[in-house]
Amino acid sequence: MVSEIILNDRVIRVETYKHNKENGLHKIEIDFKVTSEEYHDIAVLLYEGTFNVKVPEQSLTFRGTIHQYSTSITNLYEKNQVADYHVVLREVKK
Repeated sequence: MVSEIILNDRVIRVETYKHNKENGLHKIEIDFKVTSEEYHDIAVLLYEGTFNVKVPEQSLTFRGTIHQYSTSITNLYEKNQVADYHVVLREVKK
């Protein structure tokens, strides 16, 4: 089971992880928690849209872009909130 991925040098601890290939390109789906304290940093990171993706536990590295993104809470500026995030990343052709 993969416990973390790295997006542009930011470690994300994941709760679920799925990997497959579509048309020869990597696709990963991840679910993770985001607290109100880390919301701003994660939001800024995800707005970049395209990332250097690393999955150390699988020795997997690729350039990927967000294909799908959702969150259970849209306002994490209130203290002591925790949101469930779901992100699908697809490899970008070189």
